[in-house]
Amino acid sequence: MSVILVFLLVIAGIAGWWLSHQRLMTKPWLEQSMAGDFVALDRSALPTAKIGLGVFLAVVGCLFALFTSAYFMRMALSDWRPLPIPPLLWLNTGVLVLSSIAIQCASLAARKGQVDMVRLGLTTAGLTALVFLIGQLVAWRELSADGYFLASNPANSFFYLLTGMHGLHILGGLVGLGRTSVGAWNGAQPQRLRLSVELCAMYWHFLLFVWLAIFALLAGWASTLIDICRGLLT
Repeated sequence: MSVILVFLLVIAGIAGWWLSHQRLMTKPWLEQSMAGDFVALDRSALPTAKIGLGVFLAVVGCLFALFTSAYFMRMALSDWRPLPIPPLLWLNTGVLVLSSIAIQCASLAARKGQVDMVRLGLTTAGLTALVFLIGQLVAWRELSADGYFLASNPANSFFYLLTGMHGLHILGGLVGLGRTSVGAWNGAQPQRLRLSVELCAMYWHFLLFVWLAIFALLAGWASTLIDICRGLLT
């Protein structure tokens, strides 16, 4: 339960930071401005779409938190034999970081109306995400070649489960990224394109955070962090 609590506290902190950057907490009846300015502030579709994505990401975060809790409970049994982390995962992590940086650059370019930079950022993010997925499959093949099969040990099963679930969410993100890229190349309206890119960026940054947590868990670093957090909470 402490693992879930720590994970949910992190998610709540991220959600609080995000809400502080939206207009959801403002009091329009206290704001003084010209009447024409309120027309420009009519952005109901923007926060609605982001709230919907935020709720979905919260559900996904809880799912991975439950997997993490099950991981810690199962590893306490005597038949648990952790498998070695393939060195390729370090490269894959770097590639996913580059993908997140690329889509953040695309988001900044969309705010400035720089369509060419948006296209470049989206393309780079998509290609690096594909490289990440290919790298994950190669890591799976390396482990299988060394005898670390899915059903050989509970630790192996959790490795394939966690990395596989994360990979499926990356694939889902690529679908949304592809739709956004099509809009960018077909001359979508600036506001609509900006919204789509920002939603993709939110999703991508979340998946990067989840992967870093999974990587730390599989590498054994998460246990030390959980002990520190447990000590702070008690």
